[in-house]
Amino acid sequence: MPNPTITNSSYAGEFAGKYLGAALLSASTLDAGAVTILPNIKYKAAMKVGTFSNLVRSADCDFDATTSGLTLTEKVLTPSELQVNLQICRKELHSDWEAAQMGFSAFDELPPLFSDYVISRVAAEVANATETSIWSGAAGEGSFDGFATLMAADSTVVDVAKATVSAANVIAQLGRIVDAASASVLGKEDLTLYISNNIARAYIRALGGFGTSGLGGNGVDSKGTTWYNGGELSFEGINIFVAQGLADNNAVLAQKSNLFFGTGLLDDRNEVKVIDMADLDGSQNVRVVMRYTAGVQTGIGSDIVLYS
Repeated sequence: MPNPTITNSSYAGEFAGKYLGAALLSASTLDAGAVTILPNIKYKAAMKVGTFSNLVRSADCDFDATTSGLTLTEKVLTPSELQVNLQICRKELHSDWEAAQMGFSAFDELPPLFSDYVISRVAAEVANATETSIWSGAAGEGSFDGFATLMAADSTVVDVAKATVSAANVIAQLGRIVDAASASVLGKEDLTLYISNNIARAYIRALGGFGTSGLGGNGVDSKGTTWYNGGELSFEGINIFVAQGLADNNAVLAQKSNLFFGTGLLDDRNEVKVIDMADLDGSQNVRVVMRYTAGVQTGIGSDIVLYS
């Protein structure tokens, strides 16, 4: 099979929105709809956060607006501008792409064009980076302030000091998080306990029994450590979401409707380019360029518990 040819003019972003949508929204948190997504933010989105005071009073014949009040504060979600500038040799990916075209691949659906294949590989890495930034990112090179960073800086967020979580103490630690939550959010349909990978593994192991957490010797359904088959998890009626981007021993308790991810998928600044350098400098290099925006913001801090 001859070497793959991209085109002399190069792929120049006609479907940039689709590729960037795949790259960003395939981050596991966004793909699962675990937070509220605000697309098409041109520059920034201002969110009004309102707090009522003395809303209900004893009835009489008068109208007195001075006894009740609404305090509005503003939070701004400003997606950061990010980019990918990558140069690779076609030979590095040619063998994989060629195998896919000949049917010798474990993947059933791979882009038939080499340019699409390159973009799909890069997009997967962008999705991983986005997932990490959403939860643990800090403003700087190639990242933006994630939820953990924003919550740590918000004095209204309820903080619970973390411990090193294990199967022996995970039930107690998750209980501490729930106990710290505002009574106003407990029982809300979209209330979610976002936990790191290591906390999830400890919880699954604890529910398998053979521990001292009051679960009995055989765990859930008397199945021991074989009880879990990859399904959904919950704790005291609260849905659990395993946030891949959370650092070990970190967790967040919040409503999905109180956590926001913003991007500008249809923004003019978004672009995807694959540039074949063969006709420009005679090399076998391919350059990949992606530009996009992404960022997160929280709503009402007092309704959030940060275990960190």
